[in-house]
Amino acid sequence: MNRSLMCVVFLSLWVPCAAQDSDIQLWPEIEPYHSDYLKVSDIHRIYYEQCGNRAGKPVFVLHGGPGGSCSPYMRRFFNPDKFLIVLHDQRGAGKSTPSAEIEENNTQHLVQDIERLRKHLKLDKIILFGGSWGSTLALAYGQTYPKHVSAMILRGVFTATQEEIDHFYHGGVRTFFPEVYDKFVYGLPDPNRRPIPEYLFSLIENPNPDQRAKYSRLWAAYELKICGLDIPNQRVDDILTRMNPYVFARLENYYMANGCFLKEGQLLKNAHKLKYTPIVMVNGRYDVICPPINAFKLKQKLPHAKVVLAEGAGHWMGEKPVERELLKAMREFE
Repeated sequence: MNRSLMCVVFLSLWVPCAAQDSDIQLWPEIEPYHSDYLKVSDIHRIYYEQCGNRAGKPVFVLHGGPGGSCSPYMRRFFNPDKFLIVLHDQRGAGKSTPSAEIEENNTQHLVQDIERLRKHLKLDKIILFGGSWGSTLALAYGQTYPKHVSAMILRGVFTATQEEIDHFYHGGVRTFFPEVYDKFVYGLPDPNRRPIPEYLFSLIENPNPDQRAKYSRLWAAYELKICGLDIPNQRVDDILTRMNPYVFARLENYYMANGCFLKEGQLLKNAHKLKYTPIVMVNGRYDVICPPINAFKLKQKLPHAKVVLAEGAGHWMGEKPVERELLKAMREFE
């Protein structure tokens, strides 16, 4: 390949974040017109809600974690006149019951829950809007049911390879947040024990509730602090008081300790199943949890996909450059 053609190919891999677009704002706050629980197994019920236009284009919002949840904020990325907005909390997370339950809870179960919900709502093709772990789940669902996916908007791409998990747990983050990473690791009884996901999960499973709470909070504080470029310690503490660190830490470390229940490199190897699906990937330039290289590797498997690098932003979807690019991406599918 000649040098000029190589340059064209390389430049096609990414789209820089445009200049500030002051006219692009979150849509106004809205309330669900319907919410309910869907029984998906003998154990689990998942909470879901519908907002916006009943006859609009269906978009499914897939939250992060595992162990996160949907929020009213997430409803505001979509034109309520154009989209039927469906949000749900994954097994064991958010309002779904039983809380923090890991039995009958893996990636394949979550994929089937999306499919059950799609059928329950009598929908055909859906747009998937997922960030971080939500991007992983979107890819897993899309590769299983490509005929039912009309488009994907992915933020902070995570394909759940061992390299990505090791980056998160075993020192990659330390390059950028050395004091935060060291505080986390040296907060463990044995800071040298590896692999950390399995070890941390065992600590979170401690029968002593005080110990469970201690290590759940340690993990949640670590992830919250590295989520954005400048998140004050006080803000981390405020968020921790409003969330349940145990639910988040138990589910997330259970999944990471098990390689997210995917074969190594599975989502990259099966990317060709999405070759006809419009895809926009938005990644913070300085996302240290899910670095932009993840999106670039996926883009190499899916040349038609678009990668947008949001300058001056990290992992958190609430950082304005990321927020703005997600809003712009959704406009493309109105």
